[in-house]
Formats: sequence, structure tokens, C-alpha cells
Amino acid sequence: MPLFRKVDAVTVPVPDLDSGLAFYRDVLGHALIWRNDELGQVALRLPESDAELVLSTGLTYEPNWLVDSADEAARTIVEAGGRLRETFDIPVGRIAVVDDPFGTKLVLVDLSKGLYTTDDKGEVTGVSSPD
Repeated sequence: MPLFRKVDAVTVPVPDLDSGLAFYRDVLGHALIWRNDELGQVALRLPESDAELVLSTGLTYEPNWLVDSADEAARTIVEAGGRLRETFDIPVGRIAVVDDPFGTKLVLVDLSKGLYTTDDKGEVTGVSSPD
């Protein structure tokens, strides 16, 4: 079974969420999925995928790879010659940031805590239970 399940999201840095939304939502037409001002992030829909376009005031441009377990995936990569940068919890799961054996940064995400729930404006109201 391959380690990466799919691209979960691609993060794009923006100076602030409102100007990011003004461009990516209002000009380019991507619909809002959720907004979390506390994290400085909004997610927009990619119409032919369930991956998200995540605008962020604090992250760099990078893909986020969905895995079953961020910690186990990181361990596999480290055992194969990679390097662990950091691990941390997020509201919907856990993230491990690693370098592959060639020095490429990989962001590994698991959704072990569930998915965001939102109100009718897309504001995050909580986290649903995982499947």
C-alpha cells in the first residue's frame, strides 16, 4: 500500500485572509469551504478534486500529503534515510514535517480527529468525529 493517500491540500501564502479571498475566491472563482481566523487559514474548493486550496498567513507554498498516520509515515521516511523536522497536533489531526533522503520537505497530514464543521458563512464551528 503506498504511503501517500492523496494530496490533501496545497497551501498558498497570502498577506491576509481578506485580500487572499478577494483574489482566489472573488476573481478566480474558488468557493469557500471553511475559514479559521485563529489559524490564519481559509480553504477553497478545487471543483474537480476533494483536495483543498488553503490560503495561509503563516505557511509557505507547499503540498500537504494525506496519510493514515503522520507519526508512522514520518517514521517510515526517517528509517529510509529522511529527516524529521517537527510533529504537531492540529484541530483535525496531526502533522509531521520531514525531509526525504534528497532534502525535499514533505508535509504529512492525518485527519485522525475528524473534519471541520462550519456555519453557513464557512466559519469553523468545531470538528466532526472521524469516520
